Amino acid sequence: MKHTKYVLAAVMSLSLSAFAQSPSEAFFNVTSADNQSQGMAMVLATQMVEQKAAVRILLCGPAGQLALKTYEPAALKPRNVTPKQMLAGLMKAGATVEVCALYLPNAERTPADLTEGVTVAKPPEVAAYMLKPGVKAFGF
Repeated sequence: MKHTKYVLAAVMSLSLSAFAQSPSEAFFNVTSADNQSQGMAMVLATQMVEQKAAVRILLCGPAGQLALKTYEPAALKPRNVTPKQMLAGLMKAGATVEVCALYLPNAERTPADLTEGVTVAKPPEVAAYMLKPGVKAFGF
């Protein structure tokens, strides 16, 4: 009986250690029209990608403009890059980027208006992702 407890404790310790070292998943819900808020979301998402987290970004409302081919926000100091440029870097690094299902019809846009690689979110899939254990959600 004592040995079983020690074995169980060792297995649990290894499992917790592996869990703590596994990459996290981060979900960013970006809705703000504010250029600095959008930029900070991209800065933090970039830091998480660099720390090996899987990042998924949902753009909705005014932030949906970041997904449009024709939209160019102002550059932010100190690096003089735009939130859209940072978003492109995140996509290149493997982040998933989607516009919410309500964005295109309410902005009178079509999927053809989206930057390559940005897709339209499917609410059941997004909800299932958000409910996954280990997914951390952030709103900007």
